[in-house]
Amino acid sequence: MVEPIFDFQFRVILIGDSTVGKSSLLKYFTDGKFSDACDPTVGVDFYARLIEVNPGVRVKLQLWDTAGQERFRSITRSYYRNSVGILIVFDITKRKSFENITQWLKESKDQTEPHKGVYLIVGHKSDRDEERQVTTREGKMFAESNGLRYIETSARNGQNVEEAFLLLAREIHKLIQDDKLHVEDGWDGVKHGFSRPPKEPFHVVEGEPEGSGCC
Repeated sequence: MVEPIFDFQFRVILIGDSTVGKSSLLKYFTDGKFSDACDPTVGVDFYARLIEVNPGVRVKLQLWDTAGQERFRSITRSYYRNSVGILIVFDITKRKSFENITQWLKESKDQTEPHKGVYLIVGHKSDRDEERQVTTREGKMFAESNGLRYIETSARNGQNVEEAFLLLAREIHKLIQDDKLHVEDGWDGVKHGFSRPPKEPFHVVEGEPEGSGCC
């Protein structure tokens, strides 16, 4: 099978407390469907998808789904260093998961040094608005106070799932365009992809028939 052509590869990691819906988000984004039966992530799971960040610019997202349980944190930390995009996910129906994103943000920034990641705060399970324990305003205020963006999503109905990953990927691509982010040896956060080869002129040459043409 021939690998699809893309211009860049971005490695993105999803972090946050256990059961906030990181796996559901990724499964909806990569498979286009919601699964109620998501087993807890053990260590790290891997997903991938091609997207178009600008007309004619295709990016392969390498997506790493991390376990939120404390006993897997040492495994999770090792994946921070090679990630350029970080989605910090909390459950809008669980206030504690929102309160914990301060620690997730600090930990990820400490572990990604000397590189600087591009962050997006994600308030997940927006379809359960009647159970909400964190307001949209609180989510936005936290993000803005840390110079970050905020979006609310639902893997159950698909609200803003596509938009969240596109928002992050476009911001990364813009930093590359602005020469603020670079492909670096020994770092897997951003890599060059397989670009389309330049089109060459196509000439048809009329050839002579082989042999004498006699039977």
